[in-house]
Amino acid sequence: MLMNTHEARLDALRKELKSRGLDGFVIPISDEHMSEYVGGYAQRLAWLTGFGGSAGTAVVLTDAALSPAAAMFVDGRYTLQVRDQVDGRFYAYESVPQTSAAEWLKQHAPQGAVIGYDAWLHGSKWVEAADAAIAAKGGKLIAVETNPIDTVWEDQPLPSPALAFVQPDALAGVSSEAKRAAVSEWLAEQGLDATVVTALDSIAWLLNIRGADVDRTPVALSYVIARKDGTAELFIAEEKVTPELRQHLGNAVKIASRDHFVAGLDALAGLRVGLDPQSAVAAIFERLHQSGAIVVEANDPCVLPKAIKNAVEQQGHRDAQHRDGAAVSRFLHWLSVEAPKGTVTEMSASDRLHALREACGDLRDLSFDTISGAGPNAAIPHYRVSDESSLTLAPGSIYLVDSGGQYPDGTTDITRTVWVDTPTGAEPTAEMKDRFTRVLKGHIAIATAVFPKGTTGGQLDVLARHALWSAGIDYAHGTGHGVGSFLAVHEGPQRIAKPAGGQAGTMQDLRPGMIISNEPGYYKSGEFGIRIENLVLVEQRDIAGMEGEYYGFETLTFVPIERRLVDTALLTPAEIAWWNDYHAQVHAIIAPQLEGEALAWLDAQCAAL
Repeated sequence: MLMNTHEARLDALRKELKSRGLDGFVIPISDEHMSEYVGGYAQRLAWLTGFGGSAGTAVVLTDAALSPAAAMFVDGRYTLQVRDQVDGRFYAYESVPQTSAAEWLKQHAPQGAVIGYDAWLHGSKWVEAADAAIAAKGGKLIAVETNPIDTVWEDQPLPSPALAFVQPDALAGVSSEAKRAAVSEWLAEQGLDATVVTALDSIAWLLNIRGADVDRTPVALSYVIARKDGTAELFIAEEKVTPELRQHLGNAVKIASRDHFVAGLDALAGLRVGLDPQSAVAAIFERLHQSGAIVVEANDPCVLPKAIKNAVEQQGHRDAQHRDGAAVSRFLHWLSVEAPKGTVTEMSASDRLHALREACGDLRDLSFDTISGAGPNAAIPHYRVSDESSLTLAPGSIYLVDSGGQYPDGTTDITRTVWVDTPTGAEPTAEMKDRFTRVLKGHIAIATAVFPKGTTGGQLDVLARHALWSAGIDYAHGTGHGVGSFLAVHEGPQRIAKPAGGQAGTMQDLRPGMIISNEPGYYKSGEFGIRIENLVLVEQRDIAGMEGEYYGFETLTFVPIERRLVDTALLTPAEIAWWNDYHAQVHAIIAPQLEGEALAWLDAQCAAL
């Protein structure tokens, strides 16, 4: 029997592992910066397994006769997707955080197994946990010199050669010099001589530069060593550096080849160096230890100030949202006309939305691959449409579209769930309206929340789920993530999610200037999915008689929400008032940008509920 593509790749990997004397290998979705989204050259998991999600790990044991001989690990966002994309004959499906690759190896690796990993793709904490788990079976975890996937991946892309470019101070709001001075003060406070900045979005923010090396995230592959005297070294491929970039960075930032980064680490011998285990890979920790540097685990000093947007960034985001909102509104109008004909597909809808965003002005990229889900595909929270999976938007069904754009003045992210009408005007089912309205109630609860200084996203999460929980239902993803300014669409440290298990970001207090998504949902497997997402900005509240500081949210996203899926009997007068006020704002912002039939459509969508 002929092997399919992914079976053949798995077989080739096993032969390579055997030739190296390895009993297994761990393959994460990651790069040398532990990025969420990675360049094509680093899509090793997708190449091997066919999995298209943004988070996941595979473990492959060399002996194919073992049962199980390989496993895929994903979280609740990808429970359905992994089963569609990864062949269950060759991989066991495992759920995170209920289990982990390390725990699986402890249970299933042969006694005394030698398991390989790429130290440039894993964090030091993961290495410690995996090493302990494998040692419990009498085995060893060893770092490979070269990644075996790269050996067998014959047409592996090269890293992007795209030029890095300047993000002007007029858009950044604060100069790179001022940001580096703040990092210098932080280093002095922490008693550190230097810090190694490895997260690509942190580097972009710190130096006010951007790039095009990772799809959907405008960053340049590079590293930075920042010192307490305010100087820095940027390690980046020489072909990416333009005269404009050199002039922008000035004499205080030395530019060196990315290939010289390891030598740069060696030069830190004897110094106290801060390194963030959340973003720095194990190989960097190991090299610094070998060099004689004194490694101090410390948070990346760029993460928190990057999350707290300055006034220029806040206004830029509002401006980007207003243009983007007009593009999405035009799309929803087009959808209301064309989808009932039964000719629109998930792919053609996604393409149309992309084209409308491009037409609205200065779109640099999408902020992530559009989630365009019809019917049962809408029940996959992070569904990724392909030519093979693309369904027709059936009249009389639900369609979910989660999308966003990268503009020089802001990054957008919005989800709308719509009812695809029929020629006879068929109504959504009572169940659909009930579920949609409960999701809406959760969305309104977050949008209208008022909370004291020090409140965390983990403490607010229950507000979004209360109406769903009261009906015995829930959703298996977080409620909100941070968003960058012409940077990563998923940005920390803030997050709104269940605090159980110490999920990253849920213990971060929400501070004025932070942008975060508000996106509760509901998913009925095999039938339909619902999500309503706006971006919101944390702002101070002025309450008569208040004791202490209190905060709330300014809504940033303005696009009509599907009224045909609302059961008004489930809404309180206050919730109906929120709906009407929100849509009055939508009309005021979007109407001047529309005309003709699209404007008439907007008028109808924004009428009082």
